[in-house]
Amino acid sequence: MRKNEWLSYGDLAWTEPIISSPADLAEEAGLYVSLIKEHSRTDTKSLLHLACGAGIHDYTFKKHFRLTGVDISGKMLDIARNINPEVTYVHGDMRSVDLQKRFDAVAIPDSIDYMATLPDLRKAIDTACRHLMPGGVLLIVAKTREEFRENNFCYTGAKDDIEITVFENNYIPRQNPSSYEATLVYLIRRQGGLSIYTDIHRLGLFSRAEWVALLENAGLTVKQTRLDGIYDPFILGRGEYPMRVFIGVKPMGQDA
Repeated sequence: MRKNEWLSYGDLAWTEPIISSPADLAEEAGLYVSLIKEHSRTDTKSLLHLACGAGIHDYTFKKHFRLTGVDISGKMLDIARNINPEVTYVHGDMRSVDLQKRFDAVAIPDSIDYMATLPDLRKAIDTACRHLMPGGVLLIVAKTREEFRENNFCYTGAKDDIEITVFENNYIPRQNPSSYEATLVYLIRRQGGLSIYTDIHRLGLFSRAEWVALLENAGLTVKQTRLDGIYDPFILGRGEYPMRVFIGVKPMGQDA
């Protein structure tokens, strides 16, 4: 996984805060804050946000935690630093980054799908656990193979003389149901002039049992809940897009 190979996280990273503002994600991010505080066995003051992207969720997270964000895309981090100058941001891969410190909570509310294989997903979970204090919470928002549905989406936004429309198609290859493809088509108009870009992302899609096994093997006590409706306003036609929140609690006596 190299985010800089994709237009969405490279040359088109600047579009992210236009089509998805902090206000748009405030309610969603607030839900994650509540879940973290509800399940933590300690006083949750610090949060590590892995794969933080442009820092859109962080605009809400920073109001509740001492926050550190990590992402593999330098251009996304530039945007995040502009939106959240008081947050510490580090360039790194969630499969291998080592900050040499631990946090009361770790969150991966987006982008875990980019772990396209079980070994990569295991590495990301191990990274999160390595940075988690005993009694702390790991929160991951995931799509599971049982619940995932193919859909089409449309996102729009405008700023000054720029108008952006993004169409996204999610497709499960019949030969490999442990993955899905997200194909994005960007229509960008500047003063009426149109530019069109296409970006294809190949992502992982694993069963609930595989998720639970990986989290339990990492030493976590696992709870889960459905997350419905987050993307429903963007679905074209009829469809549903259920996701699942996995909450792993690290035992109080577990130091490693």
